[in-house]
Amino acid sequence: MAGKVKWVTDIEKSVLINNFEKRGWIQVAENEDWNFYWMSVQTIRNVFSVETGYRLSDDQIVNHFPNHYELTRKDLMVKNIKRYRKELEKEGSPLAEKDENGKYIYLDFVPVTFMLPADYNLFVEEFRKNPSSTWIMKPCGKAQGKGIFLINKLSQIKKWSRDSKTSSFVSQSSKEAYVISLYINNPLLIGGKKFDLRLYVLVSTYRPLRCYMYKLGFCRFCTVKYTPSTSELDNMFVHLTNVAIQKHGDDYNHIHGGKWTVSNLRLYLESTRGKEVTNKLFDEIHWIIVQSLKAVAPVMNNDKHCFECYGYDIIIDDKLKPWLIEVNASPSLTSSTANDRILKYNLINDTLNIAVPNGEIPDCKWNKSPPKEVLGNYEVLYDEEMAQSDGTDRDLRGRPGQPTGVKGSRARDSGKPVLTTWK
Repeated sequence: MAGKVKWVTDIEKSVLINNFEKRGWIQVAENEDWNFYWMSVQTIRNVFSVETGYRLSDDQIVNHFPNHYELTRKDLMVKNIKRYRKELEKEGSPLAEKDENGKYIYLDFVPVTFMLPADYNLFVEEFRKNPSSTWIMKPCGKAQGKGIFLINKLSQIKKWSRDSKTSSFVSQSSKEAYVISLYINNPLLIGGKKFDLRLYVLVSTYRPLRCYMYKLGFCRFCTVKYTPSTSELDNMFVHLTNVAIQKHGDDYNHIHGGKWTVSNLRLYLESTRGKEVTNKLFDEIHWIIVQSLKAVAPVMNNDKHCFECYGYDIIIDDKLKPWLIEVNASPSLTSSTANDRILKYNLINDTLNIAVPNGEIPDCKWNKSPPKEVLGNYEVLYDEEMAQSDGTDRDLRGRPGQPTGVKGSRARDSGKPVLTTWK
């Protein structure tokens, strides 16, 4: 089985092997019958495939859920969030409340999105409501900014269709599926540059949902100052924050890698916008993450051998509204700077400490509630079981930006009903 493990880069392998050595696992990790697997998503697919006939034993755990793609494929994430909204609406949940324009008040955290080619006609209808808008197209199954481009004319979609060797939007099998989303053309800028947040979230179980937020996330900055000008729509150094793209720019800084820590962002926002506004923003980000996980929990194969560390990408607009852009199943562990290597080493170390506390031989039957002292830089973001036992989990009716108790959130005066805790 060890021969099927795929390391994405030698850097990632060395970081993981160092962590294995620290725990005295190196023999286990490199022998045929090792117990802990750090696998690529392709390998996970093979492990859980009916054709392979492989069955994990109780002392074996893996780092992906079998159908993680329900959250990490761009089209399926949107599909599941839309379904979640409709279910809450059907139940009469206050979370599904809409404004006078029919827009979700609390669940509007994903940009308007359509699947192409399937939703082409719906997209055209939406586009014509605001023909001056800009949209961003992304292939559903790719990462690192590959295949992404911006459009502001329907003719550009038709050109894409022709270039994809089909002139029809009827056949879905003839071309790769894309999502097309309304582009956030008013991003919050720092130093005139666009940035996004990469946040790490560990899920140990979906039913009951238990997830952890890593405190050491970071911002990724573009190397070229932002402009909404249509003349720069093709300039990916202006619009895409992916390091895989920005590192090829002339202005890329190899020392800091165009990155800021989340703690630095908080300090900046507290000094420019105020502490209360900053706290509200981060409360909303945490709330969005929990809602996205709740949206996929019913369809996720909650295999007892699995845990998963996701890379959440969040963009903040100039009104300090956070938007969920996508979720990555295999966030990069490659280091672009010295600080990056330290961060990712600690990320893996803390993840392993939660997945396998005390460095013991894995046991998938344990209750997956590690003691607080092993959390490292992780903090409990949401524990469904604890929330239900406290009688506080009423579908997270604490609205975004309201006091929720997550990571010591603040209570503020409001006429709306709120939760005292998520945990």
